Amino acid sequence: MPFQIIRNDITKVKADAIVNSANPKPIFADGTDAAIYKAAGEDLLLAERRKIGNIARGDAAVTPAFSLSAKYIIHTVGPVWVDGNQGEFDILKNCYRNSLEKAHELKCESIAFPLISTGVYGFPKDKALKIAMNEISDFLFRDDVDMQVNLVVFDDGSFRLSKNLFYEIASYIDDESVVEAYKKEYELSDEEYMDEVSRSKRHSERIILQRNGGRYGNIRHFDSEHFFQKPEKEFDPSLFMHEKSDDFSFRDALFRYLNEKNIDNNDAYKRSNIDRRAFAKILSGETKVPKKSTVFAFCIGLDLSIPESEELLASAGMAFTPSNNWDRLVMHFIETGNKDFGDINSAMIACKHPQLGLSFDD
Repeated sequence: MPFQIIRNDITKVKADAIVNSANPKPIFADGTDAAIYKAAGEDLLLAERRKIGNIARGDAAVTPAFSLSAKYIIHTVGPVWVDGNQGEFDILKNCYRNSLEKAHELKCESIAFPLISTGVYGFPKDKALKIAMNEISDFLFRDDVDMQVNLVVFDDGSFRLSKNLFYEIASYIDDESVVEAYKKEYELSDEEYMDEVSRSKRHSERIILQRNGGRYGNIRHFDSEHFFQKPEKEFDPSLFMHEKSDDFSFRDALFRYLNEKNIDNNDAYKRSNIDRRAFAKILSGETKVPKKSTVFAFCIGLDLSIPESEELLASAGMAFTPSNNWDRLVMHFIETGNKDFGDINSAMIACKHPQLGLSFDD
């Protein structure tokens, strides 16, 4: 996937560039900074870092990666969190922007970020995650960019959804430890937690009704009769076939929707969080049936309705499964029109479901 959140030790991630959340002075301290120096080779890396000198907060500088599985280390200095009113947000945005620009200048095909400033610098994890996802998404949508970006979080404790997103998908989180962690994080009683979940459900229902012209009436949130009602027209596979095609295929269905919605190939794979080379294999027919996570990604990226999504899934021999929380969560994002794959894949991780999209290696 062009953008993916992964749980790993960043020193073990293979990428052209590894981003280090660095000290402003040519020294290294604790956390990610120390781990990267140790893995790369302390003496060699420190010698290169001293050639650079001090780095201003928000800026980025490059050294060789030495013993890491990378070509470069991009050192960026994040903000120290005070209260959010001391320029912390702008500095953190610049960390991601400047690091991505450095990688682009170096013609990197892949880059791996830690969640900058969330360690000893104390930046709130949910706010830092949102900034990271926004900046990465904006970068990947540029016409001159074709890069794999990984956001690396070390463990569950390093990962926090935004409060609003968490409440929006709370019905799908079966892991009680995750729920309890959020209640503790935001100091919520059981009653306050349920009130927030109910409010978020009502908000989602209003969005769904607005997107569907109010035609579903008084719906129940995530009600299977609403989500799985039959489309007005029966599904006709022949509509997807090219004149010279003997077999009904996913590619034919995909071509139809790209044409109907006037979406060019470049926009299609970026909007759907699909690697360009993997997308080319689908269009050429080399990949005849992609993974379900890929089909789901196209449903969201191409802004398909639920009936349209059912047809695209059927073209790959798949269907929504009402009893499957992963399927129902995807349907929620389809219905609400949330096409932010940062939000979507954050929710998938929190719910322990596969992320949406396709990388060249899949």
